[in-house]
Amino acid sequence: MSIGNLPLLLTVRQAAEVLNVHPNTIRNWERDGVLAGVRIGNRRDRRFAKDTILLLGGFIVAAPEVQS
Repeated sequence: MSIGNLPLLLTVRQAAEVLNVHPNTIRNWERDGVLAGVRIGNRRDRRFAKDTILLLGGFIVAAPEVQS
């Protein structure tokens, strides 16, 4: 899966593929507060923001905070 073709919200499997970890690792990170996710639908499926996954994987760099 190409990073450029990722949807805005990733499934557990998609997030795991991008980060090269097991899907259970993604679930554990959400449970432990390392990764923020949302639950959707009746089945309460997990979804993760593409930008969050790319930031965690080091594919993008967060802009530094500007102090006034």
